[in-house]
Amino acid sequence: MHAVLLGGSGFIGRALTSRLLENDVHVVVTSRNPERGRYLIPEGHSFHVEFAPWDGKNPEQLATHLKSADVVINLIGSNIAAGRWTDERKAEIRNSRVSAGASMCRAIDFLDEKPKVVIQSSAIGFYGSQPASPEDSPATEKSPAGQGFLASVCKDWEASTSCMDISGTRRVIIRTGLVLGHGGVLQKFLPPFRYGVGGPLGSGKQVMSWIHIQDQVDAIIHIINTPTCEGVFNLTSPSPVTMDTFCKTLGAVLGKPSWLRVPAPVLRLALGEMAEELILQGQRVLPEKLLKSGFRFSYPSLNGALSNILSR
Repeated sequence: MHAVLLGGSGFIGRALTSRLLENDVHVVVTSRNPERGRYLIPEGHSFHVEFAPWDGKNPEQLATHLKSADVVINLIGSNIAAGRWTDERKAEIRNSRVSAGASMCRAIDFLDEKPKVVIQSSAIGFYGSQPASPEDSPATEKSPAGQGFLASVCKDWEASTSCMDISGTRRVIIRTGLVLGHGGVLQKFLPPFRYGVGGPLGSGKQVMSWIHIQDQVDAIIHIINTPTCEGVFNLTSPSPVTMDTFCKTLGAVLGKPSWLRVPAPVLRLALGEMAEELILQGQRVLPEKLLKSGFRFSYPSLNGALSNILSR
């Protein structure tokens, strides 16, 4: 199998690259700076990856890298938590996703032989968020789009590759939750807990729909290898938890207290709009289609997931 990863040097992309290589897949990772990208891939794997230069915009350049590709996985997107959401930053978050998706569509259109499957990244922000999601109304793949900045970005992000739906290529949209591993959101929680001053952010009632990085990667590979998997799939654990539960579990795994709550007004003052959508509100999202497709989670419970990650 020949797989091309757009955005393969990010947190999820690095883990996915390693797993694909373990399965004897030929992996091409596009990068604005191929030499820098090589050093981001885990040790022992980087020199087995083909790095291809791409500016994230030029479809003709990308088309040369997609020839003979069986699978294309688009993970490109500017980090939504990298800084306060100014108008300029919000434009970058949206444009980085939409321009890459649209360019990928045009690049594939140039090809005589199309990829068998395209995996288009998205996020559970599609469903919007609320301060405390009722347990009896979780979001599934059938749920409509929500309101807010992230929901609008996700809608545009997914629509950027809609041309695939008439190309004969199987397109799968993966709406990913909070990915836990050695990187990503967990690394922002760890320092205060390790110093004994960890605790919930805001009310603690907001729901966190999370997934272990191993399950994230395994789910993507399962989708690639299962021809009946089409359309939208939520990539989240079947066991979402509240912020209070997340912090209590993290504290218990680390052997540290979870007691110092950060009030919502402090977060709003420090982070503005980003605090509201990313931290103070949440989504209760379930992976209904993924489970029906036969996928089995290695880490369905938060305690098991955190214990595994933090023991390494």
